[in-house]
Amino acid sequence: MIIAERMTAEIEGPFVVFLIGMRINKPLKVGAWLPVARAMPRMIRELYGSPPDSGFLGHSDLGWFTMVQYWRSFDHLEAYARAPGQEHWPAWTAFNRRVKETGRGAVGIWHETYMVDAGAYETLYRGMPAHGLGKCGGLVPATGDRMEARGRLRAAE
Repeated sequence: MIIAERMTAEIEGPFVVFLIGMRINKPLKVGAWLPVARAMPRMIRELYGSPPDSGFLGHSDLGWFTMVQYWRSFDHLEAYARAPGQEHWPAWTAFNRRVKETGRGAVGIWHETYMVDAGAYETLYRGMPAHGLGKCGGLVPATGDRMEARGRLRAAE
């Protein structure tokens, strides 16, 4: 559902922003990059099916094998990443094995992790469905004190 009004996100407490993606460096080496491309949708399905205490808050696709995920804490993110019974750990070890066998360079992977203190964020959405942090936390009208970016930062304190 498209929300026409100016909206901003609210989320209680600190949280983690996790950017992750892959890059196809050698398109003809399909056997190197296709398993990586297929792994992430399985992980996302698994995360949405996990219990609330997993710490996973949600995600948004950013296009072409790139996404942003929101987590309650780094500990939650790390626990998922290292859990042998979850989708990530076997995919990660298989990726590393394939890289050793086929050589580096056909596919690249990357991630960045940001720990955000409570209130140390600012968002604005207009003419959008719930997206990003607004999808994971809550949406409130960007009016009054929340009309400008600086005010949204203060309002979240």
